[in-house]
Amino acid sequence: PDYETKDTDILAAFRVTPQPGVPPEEAGAAVAAESSTGTWTTVWTDGLTSLDRYKGRCYHIEPVAGEENQYIAYVAYPLDLFEEGSVTNMFTSIVGNVFGFKALRALRLEDLRIPTS
Repeated sequence: PDYETKDTDILAAFRVTPQPGVPPEEAGAAVAAESSTGTWTTVWTDGLTSLDRYKGRCYHIEPVAGEENQYIAYVAYPLDLFEEGSVTNMFTSIVGNVFGFKALRALRLEDLRIPTS
């Protein structure tokens, strides 16, 4: 929540329904991590670069009006995370891996904003 978005960030809004006992902030952070640089596996390339520059950040969470235990998690991704000119690479990262995430009961991409630059 302490992150201020940049004009070059790709912005995504996910509707999340956390599993019972999972706080919405943790669910939002998990979506941001799992759809960018986070993984449950130790990878040999982890030591080659600072992943902090490339990680997705959940910068805001708000409850969905009229829906119990549903939230909109706003996630910012640095443009450098994705292969230049590859929409396939971007969508694979943002929506390809996170939908089976066990911390969430349900997840849906509601909005995606791509910078013009």
